[in-house]
Amino acid sequence: MAQKGAQLDRETFSCSICLDLLKDPVTLHCGHSYCRNCIKAHWDGEDQKGIHSCPQCRQIFIPRPVLGKNTMLADLVEQLKKTGLQAAPADHCYAGPEDVACDVCSGRKLKAIKSCLACLASYCENHLQPHYDSPPLRKHKLVEPSKNLQENICSLHDEVKKMFCRSDQKSICYLCSLDEHKGHDTVSAAAERTERQRELEGSRQQIQQRVQDREKDVKLLQQQVEAINQSADKTVEHSEKIFTELIRLLQKRSSEVKQQIRSQQETEVSRVKEPQEKLEQEITELKRKDAELQQLSDTEDHTQFLQNCPSVSALRESTPSSSIKIRPLRHFEAVTAAVSELREKLQDILREEWTNISLRGTEVDVLLSEPEPKSRADFLKYSREITLDPNTANRKLLLSDWNRKVTLMEQRQSYSDHPDRFTEYSQVLSRESLTGRCYWEVEMRGGGVVVAVAYKNISRALGLFGYNDKSWALDCNPNNYSFMYNKIKTSISGPRSSRVGVYLDHRAGILSFYSVSGTMTLLHRVQTRFTQPLYAGLWMCYSDGDTAELCKVE
Repeated sequence: MAQKGAQLDRETFSCSICLDLLKDPVTLHCGHSYCRNCIKAHWDGEDQKGIHSCPQCRQIFIPRPVLGKNTMLADLVEQLKKTGLQAAPADHCYAGPEDVACDVCSGRKLKAIKSCLACLASYCENHLQPHYDSPPLRKHKLVEPSKNLQENICSLHDEVKKMFCRSDQKSICYLCSLDEHKGHDTVSAAAERTERQRELEGSRQQIQQRVQDREKDVKLLQQQVEAINQSADKTVEHSEKIFTELIRLLQKRSSEVKQQIRSQQETEVSRVKEPQEKLEQEITELKRKDAELQQLSDTEDHTQFLQNCPSVSALRESTPSSSIKIRPLRHFEAVTAAVSELREKLQDILREEWTNISLRGTEVDVLLSEPEPKSRADFLKYSREITLDPNTANRKLLLSDWNRKVTLMEQRQSYSDHPDRFTEYSQVLSRESLTGRCYWEVEMRGGGVVVAVAYKNISRALGLFGYNDKSWALDCNPNNYSFMYNKIKTSISGPRSSRVGVYLDHRAGILSFYSVSGTMTLLHRVQTRFTQPLYAGLWMCYSDGDTAELCKVE
């Protein structure tokens, strides 16, 4: 009886008036049952009508019936209370196609509320309880429900992946570290998570700072809009006062001047609104990306975090923190002066001919380029952390140090085939595209290196850096420097240094190479127009063992 009662719906033994379990149940002649007090109160309200009805079926009783206790129903309710009457789970408690189901439930499964990384199973509220009650189970790691628990198991050793191989950038189990990953740089998954979390927080801080910078720029542009509107309104007001005095003669001309002012106002406001809208769109995208990083950061499953965490360098934007500066607004005073002067000469002018009143000096220069950096500290404001793309590396190049260092090898590397790979020349491109203002440095050891920038669509077979119109290259050979573009070679004099700095202002079309030692010396500067995003490139063309490294500059 207790088992059957536990499966019954609570509504079966509920009063339809108070919606609670029946108390002192009474049954009407129509067969419906209510709490004694509930039906009495209902009928008390109907006494004035002289008729009494069932709240459910509306059957009328005349006169008012005498209520008698339903003893059997009362005993059943009391017995079910003692044996644990429970409500059937609502439909929303059961697992749907998008939910994580309890691994213990039989039949229709309930939603899991936690997953256990030790048991590699997910549990509903009832089946999770032993993890709270049993001391051994309380030590297990519980996380939010996950459908991917089996990904935590090593397919080779059937063990939980609790370690991370930094050499191969993958999660492994303990036996893997003793077998195929022996001698590799391995750490616990928790330690790697801590390191990645710290880098992730750094990226989030940069994004949040960029949001703040962009919001400041938007505010600055809004102030510019207000200044334009105020200046235009003031000019219109003054002009209308003057033309009112001569309304019969100047009504048509007044309308023309007003139209000119409004047209110029609209033009200038439109010039400001366009960059403002772009900045607002960028803020929205940065906030969306920050929300995704926050969700990833809150993940408690280390393995899932590591498998889904993007590289930190890929998260950083190329656009500088701020490029908005406002010149003082040149107002519409010229119009006012012209109209005032016209008032004095109006009669003579109207007798002879009409001279157009033109707007002068009303151009608004809003987005002005900042001056080029001068000191190394200025350049470092635009520093980019760049990594090399293994899919572009020629097979004679060995990448290391998190894909920042490249070495020219005598033995060919066993890279897989890829359409982006350089096949003829020992070249490699960066993974990150470069737009806006960027600065990076290359440290060279050995014979020499060609430091370049190139479009992504440069030929992978015959696209030699500097020998086409898709790349610009500085040859840092052991004896001197030379610059190459579209097969034209220019010799350059400058102090020799093991480090070269590259500055790019993509929008302004500026590319500069510097010798970096105690000071920075300009080696060569290019002024052109870039039509596509650029990628940093290295060409190892001298001796085996030569290395070049994209530096972390601070």
